[in-house]
Amino acid sequence: MSQDRFIILSFDVEEFDLPLEYGLEIPVEEQLATGYAGLKKVEGLLNDAGVRTTLYTTAFFAENFAGAIKSLSGHHEIASHTYYHGNFKEQDLLNSRLRLEDITGKSIQGLRMPRMMSVDTAAVASAGYTYNSSINPTWVPGRYNNLSAKKKISYNGKIFILPLSVSPHLRIPLFWLAFKNLPYKIFLKLALTTLKYEGYIHLYFHPWEFTNLQKYRFPTYLKRQDNDVLLNKLQRLIADLSNEGIFIDTAGFIDVHREHLL
Repeated sequence: MSQDRFIILSFDVEEFDLPLEYGLEIPVEEQLATGYAGLKKVEGLLNDAGVRTTLYTTAFFAENFAGAIKSLSGHHEIASHTYYHGNFKEQDLLNSRLRLEDITGKSIQGLRMPRMMSVDTAAVASAGYTYNSSINPTWVPGRYNNLSAKKKISYNGKIFILPLSVSPHLRIPLFWLAFKNLPYKIFLKLALTTLKYEGYIHLYFHPWEFTNLQKYRFPTYLKRQDNDVLLNKLQRLIADLSNEGIFIDTAGFIDVHREHLL
């Protein structure tokens, strides 16, 4: 295992509102229950692997499962995913941080916007965050075009910016959809190449991905692999990456690099 390479796993812990994007009605109770069911599966896997991660959590989800989020904060970093996944107001930046701190009893340092929406840096800093992890430095049709964005961690004078990982040259995104749809060996090769080239890799998933999604009528690429099939695939990825670097949460990774970035 390399002691100077780092693996950052992160999860967007949220109400499962994806069907709403495709005109499918889903009660908020089902949105919450699906997110929680996936979270319990992921928690079990992470506990078995002894891996620490960052959980970007909406305050609304945390309010509904306060005991679970507080318990998870003893093993993982809790960061903000704003207040609600489906809508956003600038005051949600501060309000979500304060609510998550109230629930966990711990300082909340990080932010990730729902659906990787852009957000004003000054507003993020003013709301008391240390870092922002809301940039996928690639092109995702219908979502964003960030091909000109920096790929590596940086400090902009107010907060640290930690983009998600993409492959070194072609900027192939190494996010949840790639993990779900690419053959495992190809995804692993891209991940290892990025880890060796950049010195770290930053991946993200959603707990609801690891539930049964087959009943929902949205595109196949969103549910091609799900439930325990995808959970076993993640277990395999964690085992393979553990031979190549150290798992670390986002705040810990920033602390390691703070001195030379400031």
